[in-house]
Amino acid sequence: MITSHSLRQLHVQALSVAGLGIGIVITAVGHAEMESRQITFAPHGHILTNIGVWSPDSQWIVYDVRSDPAGEKFDGDRIERVHVPTGRVEVLFQSQNGASCGVVTHNPVDDRVVFIHGPEFPDESWSYSAFHRRGVFLPAIFAANQHRLPHNLDARNVVPPYTPGALRGGTHVHVYSGDGEWVSFTYEDHVLATVADGVDAQRNQRNVGVAVPLGPVRVPASHPRNHDGQCFSVLVTRTVDQARPGSDEIERAYEDAWVGRDGYLRVDGGRQRRALAFLGDVRDERGGIVTELFVVDLPDDVTQRGADPLEGTLTRRPAPPAGTVQRRLTHTTERRYPGIQGVRHWPRSCADGSCIAFLMRDDQRHVQLWTIGPEGGQPQQITQHPFDVASAFSWSPAGDVIAYIADGSVFVTRVANQTSERLTMPIGRSVEADHELGTPRPEACVFAPDGKSIAYVRSVKTSDGVYNQVFVVQVALGE
Repeated sequence: MITSHSLRQLHVQALSVAGLGIGIVITAVGHAEMESRQITFAPHGHILTNIGVWSPDSQWIVYDVRSDPAGEKFDGDRIERVHVPTGRVEVLFQSQNGASCGVVTHNPVDDRVVFIHGPEFPDESWSYSAFHRRGVFLPAIFAANQHRLPHNLDARNVVPPYTPGALRGGTHVHVYSGDGEWVSFTYEDHVLATVADGVDAQRNQRNVGVAVPLGPVRVPASHPRNHDGQCFSVLVTRTVDQARPGSDEIERAYEDAWVGRDGYLRVDGGRQRRALAFLGDVRDERGGIVTELFVVDLPDDVTQRGADPLEGTLTRRPAPPAGTVQRRLTHTTERRYPGIQGVRHWPRSCADGSCIAFLMRDDQRHVQLWTIGPEGGQPQQITQHPFDVASAFSWSPAGDVIAYIADGSVFVTRVANQTSERLTMPIGRSVEADHELGTPRPEACVFAPDGKSIAYVRSVKTSDGVYNQVFVVQVALGE
């Protein structure tokens, strides 16, 4: 294994593949040789979601075409995919009627993709926002380069009486569970965001929800922005307007991730089949906001009402179903640098669900990878870099390696022995294509399902301008 502390000087050589239009950068790192390839070239944005960008056979990568990956401008109008071996691009979906789309993820077991769809015919009363968007999915990708209507994932009903299984706002970052059946998302509520002045109502806050394929949910046509959905959708986290200092109450739940391909094994020997890790904002003893790691165990049946209505009321948020159990995993308020910190990221579980990775500062103030079990315990520091881990990250399918961006490069770290390897050089140039390559972007660094490649994004400067492009680096880990 070549560690980040024993790297030789990096070398780069630009090559081209005749007839394929694929730029190749061979990066020598110590005794290893990794192949990094630019696989998209069109003069527009190419944005990867933080997870779920690969097809199950590791042949295709899905992306959107937003110009701004940070989301300041949600201006994408297409969902595309690129064939990694050849660089062939196919349009999967073209939005219509002024709608935007983006943040696409692939089903892990079949040919479906799911993504955000903005409102058609947006106007002053209903334009794109956190509570004016929905999840949609394409049932198959066999007829590429043809316009097809997407299916609504979540139903919406913004006029009382509200509908169990329907939501009242917007969903975001949709990710399939390991079996490809359920979909998780974050949510914000139109009803509470637009409640009339003087009404004693709960605040609109970000929460986490799931969509479950239990058959279509029908809603009345009582509002022009109501729509039916193919799944029964509920919120599974519980937030409060003002968390009590020192308590486990949270004011915002966000950046969710499935725990394990098939849940996790509990300490009592039973299996929790479905659970989500997520970030929650608590108040420390002094009343300051601190972000901690939480998990919510999900029931098999999400249709049963808990303490409050699933569908919410005019003044209250939609509530979790009976059987959800929300737990705090980290308690960092007394650390030198409290809280989950660093670049925007999603906690990420290994395949068997035995540990969950997240970012937190060490005592030297560097953002490092840490892990913790799904039932809590003492966090374990995984990386030891003299610089920050600087991106969202992903686990290898085997569950022993994590891929991420740091110091301007793609890195991998073996979790068991905490050794790190740099796979790409920080700054390079593809001479044949006359492309100047920027630092890898922080939004995504995603292992392929076969564990042989990692997808990420770099900005590329050409004579046509500067555009975000998709790259793939082959993984050749030392023993």
